[in-house]
Amino acid sequence: MSLAPRAVLVHRTTEYEELLARHGTHGQAAFFLSTRGRSLDEVAERHHRTLRALADVASAVPLTWRRSRVERADLDRFLFAPEDVVIVAGQDGLVANAAKYLSGQPVIGIDTDPGRNPGVLVRHRVRDTGALLRAATAPAAGGRVDELTMVEAVADDGERLVALNEIYVGPPGHQTARYRIGPDTEATPHPGAAEAQASSGVLVGTGTGATGWLRSLWQERGSTLRLPAPSDPRLLWFVREAWPSPVTGTSMVAGELERGRRLRLSVESDRMTVFGDGMESDALELTWGQSVRIGVSPTSLRLVG
Repeated sequence: MSLAPRAVLVHRTTEYEELLARHGTHGQAAFFLSTRGRSLDEVAERHHRTLRALADVASAVPLTWRRSRVERADLDRFLFAPEDVVIVAGQDGLVANAAKYLSGQPVIGIDTDPGRNPGVLVRHRVRDTGALLRAATAPAAGGRVDELTMVEAVADDGERLVALNEIYVGPPGHQTARYRIGPDTEATPHPGAAEAQASSGVLVGTGTGATGWLRSLWQERGSTLRLPAPSDPRLLWFVREAWPSPVTGTSMVAGELERGRRLRLSVESDRMTVFGDGMESDALELTWGQSVRIGVSPTSLRLVG
Protein backbone atom coordinates (compact mmCIF):
# COMPACT_ATOMS: atom_id res chain seq x y z
CA MET A 1 0.00 0.00 0.00
CA SER A 2 1.49 3.33 -1.06
CA LEU A 3 1.77 6.22 1.32
CA ALA A 4 -0.69 9.08 1.06
CA PRO A 5 0.94 12.29 -0.19
CA ARG A 6 2.35 14.62 2.42
CA ALA A 7 1.70 18.34 2.10
CA VAL A 8 4.68 20.30 3.41
CA LEU A 9 3.84 23.95 4.10
CA VAL A 10 6.92 26.17 3.88
CA HIS A 11 6.65 29.63 5.42
CA ARG A 12 8.80 32.17 7.19
CA THR A 13 8.50 34.28 10.32
CA THR A 14 6.73 37.59 9.78
CA GLU A 15 8.23 41.02 10.38
CA TYR A 16 5.98 41.31 13.43
CA GLU A 17 7.33 38.07 14.90
CA GLU A 18 10.88 39.23 14.27
CA LEU A 19 10.16 42.51 16.08
CA LEU A 20 8.69 40.66 19.06
CA ALA A 21 11.70 38.35 19.19
CA ARG A 22 13.98 41.39 19.28
CA HIS A 23 12.03 43.60 21.69
CA GLY A 24 10.12 41.11 23.85
CA THR A 25 6.58 42.51 23.81
CA HIS A 26 4.16 44.26 21.48
CA GLY A 27 4.35 47.45 23.60
CA GLN A 28 8.14 47.61 23.52
CA ALA A 29 8.20 47.01 19.76
CA ALA A 30 5.56 49.71 19.25
CA PHE A 31 7.55 52.16 21.39
CA PHE A 32 10.76 51.41 19.47
CA LEU A 33 9.09 52.13 16.14
CA SER A 34 7.25 55.22 17.43
CA THR A 35 10.55 56.85 18.41
CA ARG A 36 11.53 56.56 14.76
CA GLY A 37 8.29 57.90 13.35
CA ARG A 38 6.94 54.45 12.45
CA SER A 39 3.83 52.55 13.51
CA LEU A 40 3.56 48.90 14.44
CA ASP A 41 -0.09 48.74 13.34
CA GLU A 42 0.61 48.09 9.65
CA VAL A 43 3.20 45.43 10.50
CA ALA A 44 0.78 43.72 12.90
CA GLU A 45 -2.01 43.79 10.31
CA ARG A 46 0.24 42.11 7.70
CA HIS A 47 1.14 39.51 10.33
CA HIS A 48 -2.52 38.68 10.97
CA ARG A 49 -3.26 38.52 7.23
CA THR A 50 -0.41 36.06 6.83
CA LEU A 51 -1.64 33.89 9.70
CA ARG A 52 -5.13 33.80 8.18
CA ALA A 53 -3.68 32.88 4.79
CA LEU A 54 -1.56 30.07 6.28
CA ALA A 55 -4.60 28.71 8.12
CA ASP A 56 -6.67 28.77 4.91
CA VAL A 57 -3.89 27.02 2.96
CA ALA A 58 -3.62 24.31 5.63
CA SER A 59 -7.40 23.79 5.64
CA ALA A 60 -7.34 23.12 1.87
CA VAL A 61 -5.14 20.03 2.30
CA PRO A 62 -7.26 16.86 1.86
CA LEU A 63 -8.06 15.09 5.14
CA THR A 64 -6.53 11.84 3.86
CA TRP A 65 -3.13 13.48 3.30
CA ARG A 66 -0.35 13.67 5.81
CA ARG A 67 0.92 17.15 6.56
CA SER A 68 3.92 18.99 7.95
CA ARG A 69 5.19 22.56 8.32
CA VAL A 70 8.70 23.97 8.12
CA GLU A 71 9.96 27.49 8.73
CA ARG A 72 12.56 28.99 6.40
CA ALA A 73 15.33 28.93 9.01
CA ASP A 74 14.85 25.18 9.48
CA LEU A 75 14.93 24.15 5.82
CA ASP A 76 18.50 22.86 6.00
CA ARG A 77 17.46 20.46 8.78
CA PHE A 78 14.18 19.26 7.26
CA LEU A 79 14.02 15.93 5.41
CA PHE A 80 11.80 16.11 2.33
CA ALA A 81 10.40 12.80 1.06
CA PRO A 82 9.76 11.74 -2.56
CA GLU A 83 5.97 11.71 -2.09
CA ASP A 84 5.84 15.28 -0.74
CA VAL A 85 3.91 18.10 -2.35
CA VAL A 86 5.55 21.34 -1.24
CA ILE A 87 3.38 24.41 -0.66
CA VAL A 88 5.44 27.59 -0.39
CA ALA A 89 3.33 30.35 1.14
CA GLY A 90 4.95 33.77 1.13
CA GLN A 91 7.27 35.63 -1.20
CA ASP A 92 9.07 34.60 -4.40
CA GLY A 93 12.38 34.33 -2.58
CA LEU A 94 10.99 31.65 -0.29
CA VAL A 95 10.50 29.34 -3.30
CA ALA A 96 14.18 29.74 -4.14
CA ASN A 97 15.12 29.07 -0.51
CA ALA A 98 13.18 25.79 -0.54
CA ALA A 99 14.21 24.68 -4.04
CA LYS A 100 17.80 23.84 -3.10
CA TYR A 101 16.61 21.14 -0.67
CA LEU A 102 14.27 19.38 -3.11
CA SER A 103 14.78 16.54 -5.56
CA GLY A 104 11.91 16.78 -8.02
CA GLN A 105 8.93 17.22 -5.67
CA PRO A 106 6.16 19.43 -7.12
CA VAL A 107 6.06 22.94 -5.67
CA ILE A 108 3.01 25.19 -5.37
CA GLY A 109 3.70 28.89 -4.83
CA ILE A 110 0.98 30.74 -2.87
CA ASP A 111 1.05 34.52 -2.57
CA THR A 112 -0.10 35.33 0.96
CA ASP A 113 -0.02 39.11 0.42
CA PRO A 114 -1.13 39.93 -3.15
CA GLY A 115 -0.01 43.32 -4.37
CA ARG A 116 3.21 43.34 -2.37
CA ASN A 117 4.98 40.47 -4.17
CA PRO A 118 5.99 40.31 -7.85
CA GLY A 119 4.35 36.89 -8.02
CA VAL A 120 6.90 35.35 -10.41
CA LEU A 121 7.17 32.11 -8.41
CA VAL A 122 4.29 32.50 -5.93
CA ARG A 123 1.79 32.70 -8.75
CA HIS A 124 -1.41 31.65 -7.05
CA ARG A 125 -3.98 32.85 -4.53
CA VAL A 126 -4.87 31.05 -1.33
CA ARG A 127 -8.28 30.06 -2.70
CA ASP A 128 -6.61 28.02 -5.46
CA THR A 129 -4.70 25.72 -3.08
CA GLY A 130 -7.11 22.77 -3.20
CA ALA A 131 -7.25 22.62 -7.00
CA LEU A 132 -3.49 22.98 -7.25
CA LEU A 133 -2.92 20.09 -4.84
CA ARG A 134 -5.10 17.89 -7.02
CA ALA A 135 -3.22 19.02 -10.14
CA ALA A 136 0.14 18.31 -8.47
CA THR A 137 -0.79 14.70 -7.78
CA ALA A 138 -2.66 14.11 -11.04
CA PRO A 139 -0.86 16.11 -13.75
CA ALA A 140 -2.64 14.08 -16.45
CA ALA A 141 -5.82 15.84 -15.37
CA GLY A 142 -4.62 19.03 -16.99
CA GLY A 143 -2.30 20.58 -14.44
CA ARG A 144 0.72 22.40 -15.83
CA VAL A 145 4.14 21.87 -14.30
CA ASP A 146 7.05 24.12 -15.34
CA GLU A 147 10.56 22.66 -15.14
CA LEU A 148 12.79 25.54 -14.02
CA THR A 149 16.53 25.18 -14.56
CA MET A 150 18.75 25.13 -11.49
CA VAL A 151 22.50 25.59 -11.04
CA GLU A 152 24.77 23.28 -9.06
CA ALA A 153 28.26 23.48 -7.57
CA VAL A 154 30.22 20.31 -6.84
CA ALA A 155 33.42 20.52 -4.78
CA ASP A 156 36.32 18.14 -5.31
CA ASP A 157 35.48 16.42 -2.02
CA GLY A 158 32.01 15.52 -3.33
CA GLU A 159 30.01 18.15 -1.45
CA ARG A 160 27.18 19.51 -3.61
CA LEU A 161 25.04 22.63 -3.50
CA VAL A 162 22.16 23.60 -5.81
CA ALA A 163 20.29 26.87 -6.27
CA LEU A 164 17.37 28.22 -8.26
CA ASN A 165 18.59 31.77 -8.93
CA GLU A 166 22.37 31.87 -8.64
CA ILE A 167 25.48 30.51 -7.00
CA TYR A 168 28.17 32.84 -5.73
CA VAL A 169 31.79 31.78 -5.21
CA GLY A 170 33.99 34.28 -3.43
CA PRO A 171 35.69 35.48 -0.29
CA PRO A 172 33.89 35.65 3.03
CA GLY A 173 33.56 39.32 3.91
CA HIS A 174 35.11 41.99 1.72
CA GLN A 175 38.51 40.49 1.05
CA THR A 176 39.95 39.64 -2.37
CA ALA A 177 39.64 36.10 -3.65
CA ARG A 178 42.49 34.50 -5.60
CA TYR A 179 41.77 31.49 -7.78
CA ARG A 180 42.20 29.97 -11.21
CA ILE A 181 39.19 29.88 -13.54
CA GLY A 182 38.56 27.97 -16.73
CA PRO A 183 36.33 25.49 -18.56
CA ASP A 184 35.68 21.98 -17.26
CA THR A 185 33.69 19.93 -19.76
CA GLU A 186 33.60 16.26 -20.68
CA ALA A 187 35.94 17.05 -23.55
CA THR A 188 38.26 19.01 -21.25
CA PRO A 189 38.22 17.34 -17.82
CA HIS A 190 41.07 19.55 -16.59
CA PRO A 191 40.89 23.35 -16.91
CA GLY A 192 43.90 23.54 -19.27
CA ALA A 193 43.58 27.18 -20.32
CA ALA A 194 42.68 28.42 -16.85
CA GLU A 195 43.48 32.00 -15.87
CA ALA A 196 44.72 33.19 -12.49
CA GLN A 197 42.44 35.94 -11.19
CA ALA A 198 41.92 38.23 -8.22
CA SER A 199 38.38 39.50 -7.73
CA SER A 200 35.47 39.86 -5.32
CA GLY A 201 33.98 36.60 -6.60
CA VAL A 202 32.12 34.86 -9.40
CA LEU A 203 28.35 34.70 -9.92
CA VAL A 204 26.69 31.95 -11.98
CA GLY A 205 22.96 32.44 -12.58
CA THR A 206 19.90 30.84 -14.15
CA GLY A 207 16.97 32.19 -16.13
CA THR A 208 14.92 32.46 -12.95
CA GLY A 209 17.72 34.54 -11.45
CA ALA A 210 17.84 36.74 -14.56
CA THR A 211 15.41 39.17 -12.93
CA GLY A 212 17.70 39.79 -9.95
CA TRP A 213 21.42 39.79 -9.14
CA LEU A 214 22.41 38.22 -12.47
CA ARG A 215 20.54 40.88 -14.43
CA SER A 216 22.21 43.69 -12.49
CA LEU A 217 25.65 42.38 -13.49
CA TRP A 218 24.49 41.82 -17.06
CA GLN A 219 23.25 45.42 -17.32
CA GLU A 220 26.29 46.88 -15.60
CA ARG A 221 28.58 45.22 -18.18
CA GLY A 222 26.38 46.07 -21.13
CA SER A 223 26.67 42.38 -21.95
CA THR A 224 25.71 41.09 -25.39
CA LEU A 225 25.05 37.63 -23.98
CA ARG A 226 21.39 36.62 -24.23
CA LEU A 227 19.74 36.26 -20.84
CA PRO A 228 18.25 32.77 -20.42
CA ALA A 229 14.57 32.09 -19.80
CA PRO A 230 13.63 30.20 -16.61
CA SER A 231 13.33 26.86 -18.43
CA ASP A 232 16.42 27.29 -20.64
CA PRO A 233 19.12 24.71 -19.81
CA ARG A 234 21.68 27.50 -19.94
CA LEU A 235 23.51 29.65 -17.38
CA LEU A 236 25.39 32.94 -17.51
CA TRP A 237 28.42 33.73 -15.35
CA PHE A 238 30.23 36.96 -14.48
CA VAL A 239 33.38 37.72 -12.53
CA ARG A 240 32.88 40.61 -10.12
CA GLU A 241 35.51 43.37 -10.08
CA ALA A 242 38.43 41.40 -11.49
CA TRP A 243 41.67 43.39 -11.52
CA PRO A 244 44.89 42.78 -13.46
CA SER A 245 48.33 42.44 -11.94
CA PRO A 246 51.64 40.87 -12.99
CA VAL A 247 50.22 37.47 -11.96
CA THR A 248 46.44 37.84 -12.49
CA GLY A 249 44.39 38.48 -15.62
CA THR A 250 40.97 39.69 -16.71
CA SER A 251 40.39 37.92 -20.02
CA MET A 252 37.81 35.44 -18.62
CA VAL A 253 35.18 37.59 -16.93
CA ALA A 254 31.89 36.44 -18.48
CA GLY A 255 30.38 33.56 -20.41
CA GLU A 256 27.57 31.07 -20.74
CA LEU A 257 27.28 27.42 -19.82
CA GLU A 258 25.02 25.00 -21.64
CA ARG A 259 24.08 21.62 -20.21
CA GLY A 260 27.20 19.43 -20.02
CA ARG A 261 29.60 22.38 -19.85
CA ARG A 262 31.00 23.50 -16.52
CA LEU A 263 33.11 26.25 -15.05
CA ARG A 264 35.95 25.22 -12.77
CA LEU A 265 37.50 27.37 -10.03
CA SER A 266 40.61 26.27 -8.15
CA VAL A 267 41.17 28.12 -4.89
CA GLU A 268 44.44 30.00 -4.33
CA SER A 269 43.25 31.92 -1.26
CA ASP A 270 43.17 30.89 2.37
CA ARG A 271 39.41 30.39 2.14
CA MET A 272 36.48 30.85 -0.26
CA THR A 273 32.78 30.25 0.26
CA VAL A 274 30.11 28.92 -2.11
CA PHE A 275 26.45 29.71 -1.42
CA GLY A 276 23.20 29.82 -3.35
CA ASP A 277 20.24 32.20 -3.41
CA GLY A 278 21.53 34.33 -0.55
CA MET A 279 21.59 31.45 1.98
CA GLU A 280 25.04 32.16 3.42
CA SER A 281 24.25 30.05 6.48
CA ASP A 282 24.23 26.92 4.28
CA ALA A 283 27.43 27.19 2.26
CA LEU A 284 30.37 25.12 1.06
CA GLU A 285 33.70 26.20 2.49
CA LEU A 286 36.77 25.75 0.29
CA THR A 287 40.42 26.12 1.29
CA TRP A 288 43.65 26.57 -0.65
CA GLY A 289 44.07 23.92 -3.34
CA GLN A 290 40.43 22.82 -3.48
CA SER A 291 38.35 23.21 -6.61
CA VAL A 292 34.67 23.51 -7.46
CA ARG A 293 32.81 22.82 -10.71
CA ILE A 294 29.65 24.80 -11.53
CA GLY A 295 27.08 24.01 -14.20
CA VAL A 296 23.45 23.19 -14.98
CA SER A 297 21.98 20.97 -12.29
CA PRO A 298 20.46 17.62 -13.31
CA THR A 299 17.64 18.52 -10.87
CA SER A 300 15.08 21.13 -11.86
CA LEU A 301 12.36 22.86 -9.87
CA ARG A 302 8.92 21.48 -10.73
CA LEU A 303 6.65 24.49 -10.25
CA VAL A 304 2.93 23.74 -10.49
CA GLY A 305 0.82 26.10 -12.59
